[in-house]
Amino acid sequence: MFEKDKEILLVDLKDSPLKKIKKFEGHKKPYLHRAFSVYLINDNKILIQKRSKKKYHSKGLWANACCSHPITENIIKEANQRLSEELGITEKIEMKELFNFIYFAQLKNVYEYEFDHVLLGEYGGEINPNEDEVEDYKWIEISELEKELIKNPKIFAPWFLISAPIFLDKIKNS
Repeated sequence: MFEKDKEILLVDLKDSPLKKIKKFEGHKKPYLHRAFSVYLINDNKILIQKRSKKKYHSKGLWANACCSHPITENIIKEANQRLSEELGITEKIEMKELFNFIYFAQLKNVYEYEFDHVLLGEYGGEINPNEDEVEDYKWIEISELEKELIKNPKIFAPWFLISAPIFLDKIKNS
């Protein structure tokens, strides 16, 4: 599902802003654009969500807590806003950027070519998912997630398959 008037920010390989374009247009061709992926942890568990079947790509696949396309330099503020929209998490969560990466995936009718900022926050409160965004969610033990990434890669979104192993390595070695 594309929000008609939503914009994304095209960037260069160093994440320097180039211009804003409509989200739909930005995914019809392989335009590199800014994104973020939020990971939430609670004790030794990570929150993952199953994307709604109403989404325009990666429907029904498991991914991190939430993702979106920031258009300002305040990525953490936009990440908190998106957590509220997708998961009903209304309290402000302190987050830090762990790493970033560029990935490309050609899906059925869209391209995902993103400069993705991976954010980490701690959360243990209530979750009230928006059914237009989230089909299901669960807290999963780190060791169980590692096994599932190897055993069942087809159930995960393409960016999650790239970012999750890096994320897991970083939190284990911090």
